[in-house]
Amino acid sequence: MLARVCSAAVNGIEAYPVEVEVNAGWGDTVVVIVGLPDTAVKESRDRVSTALTNSGFKFPMGRTTINLAPADVRKEGPSFDLPIALGMLAASEQMNGERLDRYFIVGELALTGAVRPVKGVLPIVLRARAEGKAGVLVPVDNAAEAAVVAGLDVFPVQNLREAVGFLEGEVALPPTRVDVERLFDLPAEEEVDFAEVKGQESVKRALEIAAAGGHNVLLIGPPGTGKSMLAKRLPTILPPLTLEEALETTKIHSIVGLLRPGQALITRRPFRAPHHTASDAGLLGGNINPTPGEISLAHHGVLFLDELPEFKRSVLETLRQPLEEGHVTISRAAGTMTFPAAFMLVAAMNPTPDGKMPGESRCSPREIQAYLGRISGPLLDRIDLHVEVPPVKFREITGAAPGEPSARIRARVVAARRRQQERFRGRPRLTCNARMTPRELKQYCALDAATLELLKMAMAELNLSARAYDRILKVARTIADLAGSEAITAEHVSEAIQYRTLDRQIWG
Repeated sequence: MLARVCSAAVNGIEAYPVEVEVNAGWGDTVVVIVGLPDTAVKESRDRVSTALTNSGFKFPMGRTTINLAPADVRKEGPSFDLPIALGMLAASEQMNGERLDRYFIVGELALTGAVRPVKGVLPIVLRARAEGKAGVLVPVDNAAEAAVVAGLDVFPVQNLREAVGFLEGEVALPPTRVDVERLFDLPAEEEVDFAEVKGQESVKRALEIAAAGGHNVLLIGPPGTGKSMLAKRLPTILPPLTLEEALETTKIHSIVGLLRPGQALITRRPFRAPHHTASDAGLLGGNINPTPGEISLAHHGVLFLDELPEFKRSVLETLRQPLEEGHVTISRAAGTMTFPAAFMLVAAMNPTPDGKMPGESRCSPREIQAYLGRISGPLLDRIDLHVEVPPVKFREITGAAPGEPSARIRARVVAARRRQQERFRGRPRLTCNARMTPRELKQYCALDAATLELLKMAMAELNLSARAYDRILKVARTIADLAGSEAITAEHVSEAIQYRTLDRQIWG
């Protein structure tokens, strides 16, 4: 007898439907899986056979052929265990399979028959809705994640026998419901706050500008000045995620398997801080079938690269495309994948190889130049703000007064972002000032004659590139938004110019 079970698999960050065809026939007792299964899928034969026996079912006698269609796409992971087991029971007439085509079914089976959580459930449920299914059967630990998708029922199953009972109408499973709005309303449990940072008011101002406009920022200063401390607090002043951004971010984390059991949605902007020994594949994504890397895990959040010159030059150069375009394309023998990567880059570095300021360093000018030269000009051009982080003064360290709290800074950032949303209404691609193209710069960043002359002098004296000119205009637009000004004035441009530290001929 032939049985069909609807399931799905993930390719990149999107899911595609997979039909699990199970045929129980005559001959020697053997289970054959076809349809380009990987090792984990092939091993499901042993998991499923043991789970069937331990759940009180009979293992089908004779030759059982399992086809995973489409047959020309490689299938990975253990998520096909549950649909294969149900297909074998339906094909051997141990259960009624009439309702199997109404649902997408995914889940890994333990040897006891318990259903374990799997990766990539959110994109699979989105595909189920697009295919017009009535609902999905998922592991209990994945139910909250799946239930954020409106328009279909999510039925959590604990074990194989419960899944069979539900499909035969003998067990009533209440669909899981999640109040998405309440998830966003839950108070943020921030472990860090800008109020804990002593001094560094100029750096806090620069980070506020970066958060308000979505700009990339480079922090330059000796060890112990608080560069990492400041960077880790940047997410606390970023605007909250929208539902669409939260779904995109959750999809990526779901595919990689970073969601906690029972977690429904990522409602806080991610902060990723890979070590400087990270490889190209670790940062961009890779593997035989490419999976998202650190820059995609930082989508709609912050990617923090500490000790920037210590990263391999080849790794840093791979950042150029995603910084410019907001996505990364990876080509492998298995195919080409495009992953979203709209992140804020925050990098930190010492001013010289020995960590001291140029005037105090024992390193020669050539050594300092070679150290700074590890970061290419094109990459620096894509970083909007270069910020010097000076040593903290003793009186600031011992001062009793706390710094300005993150909540107050965040209120100003959110107000500036609202002004940008009003300005860019009707252009969904434009979410912040940092995403403006040259055409949009011309439209939204017009300067009067005096301000234009000031910028012209700065371009000549600092020998700035055309891309640096664009960055100054974007940052000046953000400074004006923070000030509540529709016009960009000379004051705004002057402040933006001072954030091009590494473009100056004499630095430090």
